[in-house]
Amino acid sequence: MSTPAEPVTPALLKGWQVNREASGKSDRGNVLVVGGARRSPGAAMLTGRAALRVGAGRLTLAVTESVAVAVAVAVPESGCAPLPEDDGVISGSRAAKAMQADLETSDVVVVGPGLDDADSTGELLQGIAPLLKDSTSIVLDAYALGVLHQYPEAYKSWAGRLVLTPNKKEAARLLELDPEADLDVEQAALDIAAKYQAVVAAQGLITAPDGRRWEVPAGNSGLGTSGSGDVLAGAIAGFLARKASPEQAACWGTYLHSTAGDRLSAAQGPMSFLAGELLEAMPRVMAELTV
Repeated sequence: MSTPAEPVTPALLKGWQVNREASGKSDRGNVLVVGGARRSPGAAMLTGRAALRVGAGRLTLAVTESVAVAVAVAVPESGCAPLPEDDGVISGSRAAKAMQADLETSDVVVVGPGLDDADSTGELLQGIAPLLKDSTSIVLDAYALGVLHQYPEAYKSWAGRLVLTPNKKEAARLLELDPEADLDVEQAALDIAAKYQAVVAAQGLITAPDGRRWEVPAGNSGLGTSGSGDVLAGAIAGFLARKASPEQAACWGTYLHSTAGDRLSAAQGPMSFLAGELLEAMPRVMAELTV
C-alpha cells in the first residue's frame, strides 16, 4: 500500500535544499537535451533554458543538423550538437554515435522534447543506453515516454536514476493500456514507478518507486499549453544536475513550474501566458525558497 502524499510546501522545500556548493559551471552539472526535430526545435530549447534557469552549469542541445545553427544562435548559453536526420526526423540509429562524446560526459540526459517519430525515438533510446555513465540521470518526456515500454534493456539499466513526466495518454502507453482509457492517475503513477523503478511526475503528483508520494498544491489549466511540459522536464533536469535526488528534483521542479503558472495566471489570465514566460517566473519562486 502506498503512503499518503505529502504536500510540497515552501516549508518542506526550505528544509530540503538543493546543493549550492559550486566553484564553477562544471560543479553545477552538465545537461544534454536530445530532441528538436526540424519541425519542433523550440521544445528542446525550452527544456534546455529551463535547466539553466534553475541552476545547471552547462548545457548542450542535440538537435537535427538542419536547425542546429539557428538553435545555437537562439540559445547562446548552450553548446549545440547537430544530429544526422532523414527528412527532418532525427536518425536514431546514427544519432547516438554522433553524440557519443556528449553522452559520455553528461551528468543528466533529457530525451524527448521535440521528437516526432516513434521508430526513430526507439532507436535513439537503444543507442543511448550503453553510452551513458552509471551515474548519469535520465529524464524522459514526450515521444520517449510513448515507446519506452518496448525497450526494457534500456529502462532496466536506468533503474533508480530515471525520471518520467507523463501525461494521461503517455501514462497509459507506459502501462501498455489503451491511451484513451479512463486512467486513475494516482494508481497509474504508482504502477509506472514500480515497473520502471523511476520517479514519476504527473499532474502535480510525484511518486517514487518505493511508494512514497508528494503532491504539489498548485497549478492550473493554463499549464496545459504548448511547451509547458518541456519546461517542467528541463527544470527537473536542472536540479538533477545540481546533485538533487530524483524525487527531490521532481518535487522542486514541479513546485516551481506549478507555482510560476499560478502567478502568471493571476497576472495575465489562465489562458493567456506562454510556456516561455514560465522561464522568467520560476527563478523568482526559487529565490523565495532558497535559504
